[in-house]
Amino acid sequence: MGNCFGSSARVDASLSISTEASRNPSKTTRSNIIIPSHNSKSSAESLPTPRSEAEILSSTNVKPFSFNELKNATRNFRPDSLLGEGGFGYVFKGWIDEHTLTAAKPGSGLVIAVKKLKPEGFQGHKEWLTEVNYLGQLRHPNLVKLIGYCSEGDNRLLVYEFMPKGSLENHLFRRGPQPLAWATRIKVAIDAARGLSFLHEAEEQVIYRDFKASNILLDGEFNAKLSDFGLAKAGPTGDRTHVSTQVMGTQGYAAPEYVATGRLTTKSDVYSFGVFLLELLSGRRAVDKTKVGVEQNLVDWAKPYMGDKRRLFRIMDTKLEGQYPQKGAFAIATIAVQCLSHEPKLRPRMADVLATLEQLQATTKNNTAAARHSFEPVCMSPLKQHSPMHVTPLPSPIPTHPRSSRVKS
Repeated sequence: MGNCFGSSARVDASLSISTEASRNPSKTTRSNIIIPSHNSKSSAESLPTPRSEAEILSSTNVKPFSFNELKNATRNFRPDSLLGEGGFGYVFKGWIDEHTLTAAKPGSGLVIAVKKLKPEGFQGHKEWLTEVNYLGQLRHPNLVKLIGYCSEGDNRLLVYEFMPKGSLENHLFRRGPQPLAWATRIKVAIDAARGLSFLHEAEEQVIYRDFKASNILLDGEFNAKLSDFGLAKAGPTGDRTHVSTQVMGTQGYAAPEYVATGRLTTKSDVYSFGVFLLELLSGRRAVDKTKVGVEQNLVDWAKPYMGDKRRLFRIMDTKLEGQYPQKGAFAIATIAVQCLSHEPKLRPRMADVLATLEQLQATTKNNTAAARHSFEPVCMSPLKQHSPMHVTPLPSPIPTHPRSSRVKS
């Protein structure tokens, strides 16, 4: 995992921001919101009886590593193996044999990322165990792969596949020689939607609760995977409509009804996905204190422009230099508006969002191929009127999706 971390600081209901610097130029910035649970009794009643640590660790499909094995794999956690630092702790690069999973010489075998928990870290043992619980059982191409863990004495570590291109935020928000192309942004959005849809449609539903750009990791081909499951929660069961829990997440991404009431549903993740789509369109962070006034909050700033095709270009990422289809951008903005609906019931399911994004991608590819075949340029400039790229509205309802692998909580 290239940047399997995020610097974190939990803040109170005032939603002030605290940041923690990384020891690596591609650091992430994380600010969590936390307010008292609105109904601790309801929270306990809304969740399945939790399993013991021994039950969780014995039921996972990952390798239990010894501390010495991981010391050898990371060259004794040497500074030059350090990938980054966050609220959880430190992340080191290491190497293991891909067959035996024992330590290998640097540059040979399977490259891994090792998270080493700080005893005093913001993300503690509970989050470590939650991540082992979910990623130890779930397998999907758009979820980062957990290879193993270490629980030895006071040491708590997690071993992941290495994601060479790091987190999406490092590519989206930083100016560089190669800004993310429009097609790559759509690809990442689809991959992320697949991951979320998988969690929501699982036989035992999982609410991710911390969807954001820094938790989307990229492999060498820009395939995106969701990481950091420390805040994940089991969804409501039976006739319950929500899970009541302490409010935690990241400022700017958390759904307003969740922040206000502590009631968590999959529609909370859908709201976060809408914020993420705005980030893809604008190249701006969900919250940016370097901006002035309403521009500090991306949703508040962008919403007035999102429903107007002729004004949408005002919020588009200037790093794209106009190289995107106007109608395609408006289609993404339309999906974002639906995801950001103030009424959770009006937000689409992630399966619906995924289907629409896939249709948009296919339509774009077809239009591009047709334009090349006829030697006509593809319309890109947002400042001119072009033939619209047809994108159908979100399908509702769509056929019920088969539920995915069962997850014990």
